[in-house]
Amino acid sequence: MSKKNMEMPLDITAEEFASRREQLKSQLATDGLMLLAAADHPIRNGDAEYGYRQNSNFWYLTGFDEPEAVMVIAPNRKEGEYILFCRDRNPEMEQWTGRRAGQDGAKEIYGADQAFSISKLDEMLPALMEDRDTVYLPLARGNDLQATAEKALNVVRGRVRTGIAAPQRFEDIEPLIHEMRLFKSAAEAEQMRYAGKVSAMGHTRAMEKSHSGLNEYQLEAEICHEFARMGCRDEAYSSIVGGGENACILHYIENNQLLKHGDMVLIDAGAEFRKYAGDITRTFPVDGKFSEPQRELYQIVLNAQLASIEQVKPGNTFDHPHQATLQALTSGLVELGILKGDVKELIEKEAYKPFFMHKTGHWLGIDVHDCGKYKIDGEWRKLEPGMVMTIEPGLYISPSDDVDEKYWNIGIRIEDDILVTESGYENLSADVVKSVEEIETLMGQRNK
Repeated sequence: MSKKNMEMPLDITAEEFASRREQLKSQLATDGLMLLAAADHPIRNGDAEYGYRQNSNFWYLTGFDEPEAVMVIAPNRKEGEYILFCRDRNPEMEQWTGRRAGQDGAKEIYGADQAFSISKLDEMLPALMEDRDTVYLPLARGNDLQATAEKALNVVRGRVRTGIAAPQRFEDIEPLIHEMRLFKSAAEAEQMRYAGKVSAMGHTRAMEKSHSGLNEYQLEAEICHEFARMGCRDEAYSSIVGGGENACILHYIENNQLLKHGDMVLIDAGAEFRKYAGDITRTFPVDGKFSEPQRELYQIVLNAQLASIEQVKPGNTFDHPHQATLQALTSGLVELGILKGDVKELIEKEAYKPFFMHKTGHWLGIDVHDCGKYKIDGEWRKLEPGMVMTIEPGLYISPSDDVDEKYWNIGIRIEDDILVTESGYENLSADVVKSVEEIETLMGQRNK
């Protein structure tokens, strides 16, 4: 796919961010107060900073991409219900570290009803809490916001003799926001569709560039190059590029070993586009040709993935694809003689666990392992349009006396990003090949 055939979708609009805030506000008590803080900007080492990544919940509600900020939603507050505390404009600092929105920008660009300097938060928060029964904020997150809120609460408690009521409880705001984030709007789906296409391009480039003698990090570099070329400067997570036995380590990110002829390489990598994650895994022979044992195991995993994707549709539960995966993987392992016995009994005994030890997928969105409950009242939740999930079965065959040596140190995972639609599903990452024949054909064309 060429760049000229790819159009970036429009940004999430200010109106959509405002709609999200209204939806959240409607779920708060009318005498409640909601607080949410921006992410800190961590230091990498010395005085060198990491690139800034906003807190996902904060960005989801504000679109505001600066540190040192706190948002407040105060239902029925006459002076304004959405308040943003943020950094002041500072021409000298902005020359060194970049532009700031300031309080005017917070209102004009980001839709705040009122905006104040972050330096005024401690001074103003007690008044905002007065006569509010419930304070909603993220709990047990290890940041300063809860301590700031508790300090303000003590100030308000000191005023109760004047007739002011102090908040009676703190409640965790994250479950409400996370349930909202689970369902993607049409605009969000467009961001994720683009992230999926760019992620697919990165994986395709890796297949085209792969050969023995490269280091794993050199394939990672090819992927990152393609992501950035297409407007995705950030990876959605640390890429996994594991050759040979490294593919059997689920979260291998060292990516510093030579790729060897005859081995396979597992790449789990996704682009982040405007905060939305792609998440694709492909596994292929380093030099483009499957051995027979590799082909046998790979086809089992591919069969499992295809069967699992077909289970993604409204009305089915999150667990339906996983059960399809277990059936296909266990049946395939029995056919190869790696497992022995009745397939149903083997699944009940979890005999597959040494070779497949993770769930078949997870929610995907602003975070790669996105938020949202997987069960409701103890039951796997039903899939609904707007949800996005990954489907990623795998097999990881470590050396064992119970397994034929020809299968040792082969790790295979195949992963795609699946949007639940009204009629079934849409594969957002379908642009990168995954059948044995397609992979060998693509890689066979490298030197032509």
